[in-house]
Amino acid sequence: MMILFSQNLILTLLFLHFIGVYSTTITLVNKCTYTVWPATLTNAGTTPLPASGTGFSLLPGATYSLSVPSSWSGRVWARTLCSSGPAGNFSCATGDCGTGSVRCSGSGAYPPATLAEFTLSGSGGLDFYDVSLVDGYNLPLVARAVGGSGNCSAAGCVADLNDSCPTQLRVAAGTYGEGVACKSACDAFGDPQFCCSGAYATPDKCKPSQYSEYFKKACPSAYSYAYDDASSTFTCTGADYVITFCPSTSAT
Repeated sequence: MMILFSQNLILTLLFLHFIGVYSTTITLVNKCTYTVWPATLTNAGTTPLPASGTGFSLLPGATYSLSVPSSWSGRVWARTLCSSGPAGNFSCATGDCGTGSVRCSGSGAYPPATLAEFTLSGSGGLDFYDVSLVDGYNLPLVARAVGGSGNCSAAGCVADLNDSCPTQLRVAAGTYGEGVACKSACDAFGDPQFCCSGAYATPDKCKPSQYSEYFKKACPSAYSYAYDDASSTFTCTGADYVITFCPSTSAT
């Protein structure tokens, strides 16, 4: 009887593991002086998060913990300058996902937006994570691993780039004026050499530009363009993660 129980227990634990019941915690911390509206997008082929985890508000000084499957793959970002119109439609000046709701429910961020990206392996394998400015920038963001082993360095951008953003990339958002976000060169100009597309779709053809170098100089541990892998992707095993919006320099 004891042997049968042990075999059933092992099978149950294996089943729970493979369906992703074991989870990783991603804690979001808002150190901005204003409310942000974090959002998540699950990549194709990965179990999606509950609708409540796809968008919510986060007051200054507040934290929010997301429990995601240990094999989850997706991205996290923050929307800013959000409000509801007379008809009740919710929208944001930066990072909006276009659903008209606080929840993004499977829709991604309209650029520009600072993105924290994760590919979690589970089973004691390597997690890959980065902070990307490839789709532009809307606020400082740092992602760091907690309790793991490996190259668990902090990734991200502590600098506030909105005021120093090159004129060609600077976003003006209606009544909010300029300085609310900074576009990528790809988004601003649509040129394949900035987008690493078409004839420039390989690492040997797509090189850093003056615009990506602006991002890289300000944010050395963030992706500045599509092939900026070497100094921008980090790996860790067995970690939870903390994403801090508007971190201080001590966060890195």
